[in-house]
Amino acid sequence: MTGRRWFGLRAGASNWLWIAIGVMLLDQWTKYLVTGHLAEFEQIVLLPMLEIMRLHNEGAAFSMLSAAGGWQRWFFTGLGLAVSIGILLWLRRMPAKGQNLAAAGLSLILGGALGNVFDRVRSGKVTDFIDFYLGTWHWYTFNLADAAICIGAGLLILGMFLAEKAQNVPTPVSDR
Repeated sequence: MTGRRWFGLRAGASNWLWIAIGVMLLDQWTKYLVTGHLAEFEQIVLLPMLEIMRLHNEGAAFSMLSAAGGWQRWFFTGLGLAVSIGILLWLRRMPAKGQNLAAAGLSLILGGALGNVFDRVRSGKVTDFIDFYLGTWHWYTFNLADAAICIGAGLLILGMFLAEKAQNVPTPVSDR
C-alpha cells in the first residue's frame, strides 16, 4: 500500500476536481435562473446571433433519441455516471504534475457530465438555453455543461498533441 489517499493533494491529479465541482455548480445555477425566469421556448435576444431560449432535451447531444419513449433517461444517466467514474479513476492514476491540460480537460468533462446527469435524475430531461444562430441557421441549443464537455475534450486533445510533439523533438548531438 502506497499510503496515498484517493482525494487529496497527493492523490494523482485529483486536486483538479475543484474545476468539476465549479462547472457543475455554475451549470446548475444557470439552469435554475433560466427555468425560474423563462417559460419553455421563451427567449431573450442578447446579440444579433445569440439568444437565451429555454428548451428541454430528453435525448443526448443534438436531441438524439429524444423521442425514444423514456428508456433513454436511464441509459444516458448510467452512461454519464460510468464516464464520470472512469474520469475519476483516470484523474486518480494521472501524475499530480506534468499533465495539466489533460487534467483540466478531464475535470471540465466530469463537471459537465455530472451537471447533465443531475438534470436527468431530477427531471428526466436536460435544460438547454444557449442558442447561437446566423440568419435562419441555428446551431443546436446547449447549456454550460455541454460547453464544458466540448472545451474539456478540446483541452484533452490539445494536451495529447503537445505531449506527442514533445516526445518527437530530436535531442541535439553534442560534439566531443
